[in-house]
Amino acid sequence: MHLIIKNASVTLNGNTILEEVNFEVKDRQKIAIVGKNGAGKTTLLKALVDNDLFESGIGEEKFSISCMGTYNIGYLKQMAFEDENITLMAEILKSFADLIKMERQLETYVTKMNNHSSESLIQEYSDLQERFRLLGGYSYQKEYEVMLNKFGFTESDKQKPLREFSGGQKTKIAFIKLLLSKPDLLLLDEPTNHLDIKTIEWLENYLKNYPAALILVSHDRMFIDKIVDTIYDIDYGKTVEYSGNFAFYEKTKRINYEHQMRDYNLQQKEIKRLYSIYERFRNKPSKARMAMSKLHQIEKMDLIDKPNDIEAKTFRTNLQEIEPSVKNVLRLKDVEIGYDHPLAKVSFELIRGKKIAIIGENGIGKSTLLKTIQGIIEPLSGSIEYGLRVNPGYFDQNLAMADSHQTVLAEFMSFLPNLNQEEARRALGSFLFKGDDVLKSVSVLSGGEKVRLQLCKILYNKPNLLLLDEPTNHMDIVGKEHLEDILESYPGSIIFVSHDRYFIKKIADELIVFEDGKVNYYHFGYLDYLEKIKNQTVDKEYHEHKEKILKQHIAETVNEASLYTLEKDLNKLENEIIKIETNIKSLEKQLFSEENINNYQKINKLNENIKNLNIQLDELNGKWEELTDLIMATKKDAN
Repeated sequence: MHLIIKNASVTLNGNTILEEVNFEVKDRQKIAIVGKNGAGKTTLLKALVDNDLFESGIGEEKFSISCMGTYNIGYLKQMAFEDENITLMAEILKSFADLIKMERQLETYVTKMNNHSSESLIQEYSDLQERFRLLGGYSYQKEYEVMLNKFGFTESDKQKPLREFSGGQKTKIAFIKLLLSKPDLLLLDEPTNHLDIKTIEWLENYLKNYPAALILVSHDRMFIDKIVDTIYDIDYGKTVEYSGNFAFYEKTKRINYEHQMRDYNLQQKEIKRLYSIYERFRNKPSKARMAMSKLHQIEKMDLIDKPNDIEAKTFRTNLQEIEPSVKNVLRLKDVEIGYDHPLAKVSFELIRGKKIAIIGENGIGKSTLLKTIQGIIEPLSGSIEYGLRVNPGYFDQNLAMADSHQTVLAEFMSFLPNLNQEEARRALGSFLFKGDDVLKSVSVLSGGEKVRLQLCKILYNKPNLLLLDEPTNHMDIVGKEHLEDILESYPGSIIFVSHDRYFIKKIADELIVFEDGKVNYYHFGYLDYLEKIKNQTVDKEYHEHKEKILKQHIAETVNEASLYTLEKDLNKLENEIIKIETNIKSLEKQLFSEENINNYQKINKLNENIKNLNIQLDELNGKWEELTDLIMATKKDAN
């Protein structure tokens, strides 16, 4: 497929959301659409699904939409369940209706061939079997099992009716079905929402290797960076293409902005100079002609537009110097967290100025730990001790989403009644609430705006310890970057829960990780943690293999008698391997002989025997490798 859209616009409910869309999608291309909240990212996805939403844009090119090749689109928001009374497994298997039908046809062929075999029947069976294989017939069961597991569904969930799942779980089921359907063009709108880090990493790898075209909208910068090869930035209604991943886009956009701003300023300076000469001499007869030439120079210029502000410095707080706490801010000793039963036991100390990320899978106690530290939930056992002069500020993602009929300004001032309106406006301005934005009702704010308002309230009280539960949820990339600017320079201590790996990487210098049924504390950041996990995986595989050999070696006494026995066993094993290999060759020869070519029952039996012998051969080869290593180790120790 190859889709090209030139100079298109999109108007919804009388409002022009996108003014100049130039967009191209090629087969197997991986694209991300980025931009601020409200820029029109989701609108563009909808228009890609329904091209009738596109109309002529404001650009100079002629509006056109062209596509080479037919393609089908998969879009999560199109997914719905026809019947919520059927089970999860039944719904998933709908994605494989064609393969299941082919499976039944193959079974029918086997029955027919057992009753009456013919060359034409065998050929039909072989053709169907090959098509079944090419379409993934021998791997589809493993594929859906892996996905169900990665998205957190258990074996017992498979037989539950869809109506019994939560809204979030239903979204995951729809997402799994979408991925399994493998459309030619896959459209994803914030696919990592509500997924934990392990699931995100799995999805990242899956989409990176997705065999068709993909377009995604996401605020997860690391997710984008690892998957896409093209970025479309929606900037004031116009799409701008960047050929590369997110890191390339970020760097290039910054360089382009600086170059354009420099050229704009130089041109404005030149215009000012020429106009000054014109004004100075236009009323002098001897200089009037020269003065008019300066004006004509200005008129002939190709004016450079002032670049749109990339908002690198607008998200700032008015935090004054906070009062520092003592060095030992917080200490947890054997604290069991949970409600009616323990979720985990936690011990750690927080030193002043440290920034700790709490990470791990969903539903295992991360937010519960934060609530326990804040005192919202009592610990089941253990002790929590705060140091002197510790003033915590707690951000709850659920509280941040609460609606209010008050304006932003009134809501902020009700939280801080001692502020006058000018001070309140200044504080809100530092969190991107400019001009009339402060007169909006809180109930109409986007999720990201509500988060910014809540953070503004908390930070204005100058806490020296921040407890943040998913602070970047609902924030666009610009908002995340500016929050990072604040937290990187924040002089107090921070403990935060997040699934945003880019955010964790930038802010955290220590980690609390819920993993393998335990809670571990690491005195280093996220990148070092990833390296540690990678090394642990390699080491684990190596040591498991060596430990197996070592146990066998210890069981033997290191002397010449035992070495003789081992070598005798090896010789016996090698003879068995040769015998099985000879049998396999003999059976394969019979398989392709003329006398058996039309005897399907005989072919079936021969194939079954060859399969069983190959299984035995694999087992013996594994034993041979282990025995060889053990003999080498024995000889080494004997010397």
